Amino acid sequence: MWMLLLLWSLALGFSLEGGTQTPSIYDESGSAADGDDGTLGTGTPCPPGPRSFPGWPCTNNSDTLELLDNSRALLLGWVPTRLVPTLYVLVLVVGLPANSLALWVMATRVPRLPSTVLLMNLAAADLLLALALPPRIAYHLRGQRWPFGEVACRLDMAALYGHMYCSVLLLAAISLDRYLAVVHPLRARALRGQRLATGFCAAAWLVAVTLVLPLGLQQQTFRLSHSDHVTCHDALPVGTQASYWRPAFICLAVLGCLVPLLTMLFCCGATVHALAAGGRRYSHALRLTSLVLASAMAFFVPSNVLLLLHYSDPRPDAWGNLYAAYVPSLALSTLNSCVDPFIYYYVSAEFRDKVREGLLCWVPGATTTSKEGGSPGTGTWSSSLVTAPQEAGKQRGVVLG
Repeated sequence: MWMLLLLWSLALGFSLEGGTQTPSIYDESGSAADGDDGTLGTGTPCPPGPRSFPGWPCTNNSDTLELLDNSRALLLGWVPTRLVPTLYVLVLVVGLPANSLALWVMATRVPRLPSTVLLMNLAAADLLLALALPPRIAYHLRGQRWPFGEVACRLDMAALYGHMYCSVLLLAAISLDRYLAVVHPLRARALRGQRLATGFCAAAWLVAVTLVLPLGLQQQTFRLSHSDHVTCHDALPVGTQASYWRPAFICLAVLGCLVPLLTMLFCCGATVHALAAGGRRYSHALRLTSLVLASAMAFFVPSNVLLLLHYSDPRPDAWGNLYAAYVPSLALSTLNSCVDPFIYYYVSAEFRDKVREGLLCWVPGATTTSKEGGSPGTGTWSSSLVTAPQEAGKQRGVVLG
């Protein structure tokens, strides 16, 4: 809840100008010109109060939108044009190399266990998420001016949401896999394997693609009236918001985030309980499992709660400019792709050794001794998050693969 309040304060307290709840037409100097009868200068009826950043198409031009004063101020303020791209740059700088290296090491120097298959797909989803950010960074830094065209906007938005929600689904699959290993070791002996892990991954990618399909089927680039600002998804016709985007994003938030997070909550809770029963030897794994759950909740709950609130009531004046808080919360959600490599991969000393061994292969003059113990596809990987469930299962009378 504190994060929601912080995002709301950032969005509403630091806009370029206060603005009023009245629609206007801006000339190049930013002044407003309204008709004497309470209508817009183009003859468009004065709309009701705002809900996020809805736009009203200009007369004879469906590609140009009118925005309310305060909505325009928030859309062009320092939060979306400075804070949001800064967060995206952080994800790109940290997440891209961290996930790339982790994916390469797991693909070439780690045994292909069921848990490895799941973690490889998680690293791939986080890596692809980082690769989808450069166009958004350019868009925000250019002051909400999208230069790449309509098709690129649709593809980039689908990639951003698709890879982020695929990560959430894969996190739930990893939690379910470890729940089976620890809490139900007898069943895990028969169930856990390459086939189940591959099925989890295929289901996650398929569900993510299905959920973001609407993002590729509807226009999302619109010009703001009397300006050179071309928005990508940030300002949409009010009619399509209620009829098209509302059901699409409710399904995305519920099926792509809330259901997986509830699955994680149940699985991680049961896993923590089982590890706690094993004594202090699993204290490190217990803390890491708790950290996995806490980070997922902290990064994904605020944005998706705001998204559901935003679309829960179709009335234009229901939630004010709630979208202004959703924009930075979405950027915060992408930071999870930076955290994942460190709580799933690099936390393990053995995995760090694999990384060093792999990097030494590219260093001219590296000694044979420094490369020992790391041939591709051999050896063991004893990350606490991977082997603790296996060892817990062994203590309960089952050998897990």
